[in-house]
Amino acid sequence: MPKTASISAVIVLSVLLGACTPQQAIIAALTPAGAATTLLGQLKGVDEQNIKRIVELERAGRWDELAGFADKNLEKERSNADWWLVLGYARTQGGDHRAAAKAYGEAVRLEPDSALGWNLLAQSYRATGDSQRAIVVLNNALLALRDAPLTVFLLGESYSDLGRLDQAAAAYRQALATEPKFPAAWFSLARTYALMGRQDDAKEARAKLEKLDPKLAKRLDGGDGAGVAR
Repeated sequence: MPKTASISAVIVLSVLLGACTPQQAIIAALTPAGAATTLLGQLKGVDEQNIKRIVELERAGRWDELAGFADKNLEKERSNADWWLVLGYARTQGGDHRAAAKAYGEAVRLEPDSALGWNLLAQSYRATGDSQRAIVVLNNALLALRDAPLTVFLLGESYSDLGRLDQAAAAYRQALATEPKFPAAWFSLARTYALMGRQDDAKEARAKLEKLDPKLAKRLDGGDGAGVAR
């Protein structure tokens, strides 16, 4: 595992969790192994000493200091997308999602072929309640990316935010076509089918999920899953 993987993992998981509702947080933590591996190790433009400082500030929850640390390094390296990601992360954890979006936007501008920046930018917009803008971001991302099931999944979540269930279901199916062993997508697909009244399809999706993650499948029995029957 690269030296930068630990902080990259922190950024990916913490931001995805922090930007979602409790139900979505459960789902976001269960990204497929392939997508997680793709996202890990992204911060290659930050040296080991700075990584240690980032981790220290993150563990202490000193978000303003972390943002200041990122800003200080950006004064020297404005074109370093990794420092924009760190700044965005600090702002997200501090609850300033609009400032986070600006930072992630810079990361995307500098590295448009990196899924990480796009995904975090979209999550920031969702956190501000602007899921329509998240949809625009994610569709733009998919013009630049290939084989990005997590990005497609987040597109489904954004459609779901707005009650656009047909489009959400289509996005989840697309994510699963690329990554069939994606528990979060099966969960959301089953839940979406249930909300649409497509109980047979919901049961089929649930059966797929039970093979991959029985514990997550059980959550479909309650409010999180809109009461998907077995």
